[in-house]
Amino acid sequence: MRASHIHISRRKFLGLSAGSVAAACFSGKAGAQDDALSEPLFAFGALTDIQHCDCDAAGSRYYRASPAKAEACVKDFNSQDLAFVIQLGDFIDRDFASFANVLPIYNKLAVPHYHVLGNHDFAVEPDKKAAMLSKLGLAKRYYDFTHGGWRFVVLDGNDVSVYGRPEGSPQYMAAQATFGKLKKAGARNAQTWNGAVGKTQLAWLEATLADASREGQRAIVFCHLPVCPENEHNLWNDFEIMDLMAANECVAAYINGHNHAGNYAEKDGVHYLTLHGMVETPDTTAYAVVEVYRDHLRVIGHGREPDRVLRLRQG
Repeated sequence: MRASHIHISRRKFLGLSAGSVAAACFSGKAGAQDDALSEPLFAFGALTDIQHCDCDAAGSRYYRASPAKAEACVKDFNSQDLAFVIQLGDFIDRDFASFANVLPIYNKLAVPHYHVLGNHDFAVEPDKKAAMLSKLGLAKRYYDFTHGGWRFVVLDGNDVSVYGRPEGSPQYMAAQATFGKLKKAGARNAQTWNGAVGKTQLAWLEATLADASREGQRAIVFCHLPVCPENEHNLWNDFEIMDLMAANECVAAYINGHNHAGNYAEKDGVHYLTLHGMVETPDTTAYAVVEVYRDHLRVIGHGREPDRVLRLRQG
């Protein structure tokens, strides 16, 4: 394990200067001392934006390099004592046939492994969209599971979107209306590659977090799309999700992909972590192991993913 750790603390996701970020990067050293005195409760692996297709590179995205990176990642995960692994979406880039190249690699994992749905996962041929859930072994687009007294909540950020629902459907029309309002308001995240968590899913999320609190469980929320800090990649209803995260003291972190450059913020005691995209660059990887302790999370980064120590709020 690496000796360096980064703990970035942000008072607000708006208005933070680059200088204050640089100063905050040195505040995580105490985490290394704490780790030496305790053992993690458990650990899990996380990766995002494999985004494979049999396509020529576009910009910094090297689609054909992704299977080899995923293979090395899975091999590394299988050499460690992990409770589970989760991939945070954009498993493929555009073709349904691409699942055949990356899914067998992911299924080599020796521990339970989960999927989050990303926007590119819906970029398949229209007649193949209905088969995607069964292909990934998913019964629902959003769900939750437990391990070691923790609740893990998987959201579908494509719930309300112009790509995740059939054209002409009520959900599609609602997404068009939502996008139009955001675009008119000049919202930074008014992008067609983003989406929102719908009302039914929001009610389910609120009930799930309330149940976790009743059970005395900490919670980590996974989604493909980020909500914080403010960014063009954020969910359309990012503020609504952040309010819900802040209101439920059981929530320790919200972890996502989508923004391949990675990102991080802390707001109202919740850590918002965007993992780097694996598809970026021809020869570097990006993934993480997250060690769960009673009072902090330790992110052990691989490749372009940095190390971090994230202190948990005390409820």
